[in-house]
Amino acid sequence: MEPYTLYYWPTIQGRGEFVRLALEEAGVPYRDVARAPKGMPQLEASLDFRCEPLAAFAPPVLRAGELLIGQTTNILLFLGARHGLAPRNEKGRLWCNQLQLTIADIVAEAHDTHHPISVNSYYEEQKKEAKARARDFCAARIPKFLGYFENVLAANPGRGNFAVGSKLTYVDLSLFQLVAGLRYAFPKTMARLEPQWPRLAALHDEVAARPNIAAYLKSKRRISFNEEGIFRRYPELEK
Repeated sequence: MEPYTLYYWPTIQGRGEFVRLALEEAGVPYRDVARAPKGMPQLEASLDFRCEPLAAFAPPVLRAGELLIGQTTNILLFLGARHGLAPRNEKGRLWCNQLQLTIADIVAEAHDTHHPISVNSYYEEQKKEAKARARDFCAARIPKFLGYFENVLAANPGRGNFAVGSKLTYVDLSLFQLVAGLRYAFPKTMARLEPQWPRLAALHDEVAARPNIAAYLKSKRRISFNEEGIFRRYPELEK
């Protein structure tokens, strides 16, 4: 199979990491093009209508043969169907997509804890507002979202501790990344509240132990969390 081409920023996990995890779990070849020499012009071309008639608004973007697919959730919908990371039936695929869109919501809110006013301004220019936003996020939004996902796991009639059906899907991979990101950004909050969500914690550990994911996490392909991505650790944002 021709390798996929992933267009994403070369120094952060960000939204592209949800796609990387699916590609790694599926064990399919891909090129993380912007991390290679002279890769950034190729990334920029995927967003340029002069180069691509269906240019994406922003990374991540995945090239699969003649297809150019933008938006994390859309890419995962495609990969899930192609590589057995989603149910075959329409009901299951739609449920996966719905859950992934909900994950995208909390990821956006996590980002806004450090950029609550404008993405065009530095964090240091909006620290006061960031503290207020992070306080609400930790007190109300993390429990609301993670409590929901805990209920999703509890309500799944399939065997095993998965979000959808009896086999791992891309949603499980994304929940792993969500928990890992929140642990990094808000360690005190997660340490205090996470015992309320034992299924989510167990799912995180199960995904991390899967052979392909475990190998990826130990490799240089896995970019470390840092203060340029979505999940950022600013101690002053957390009591």
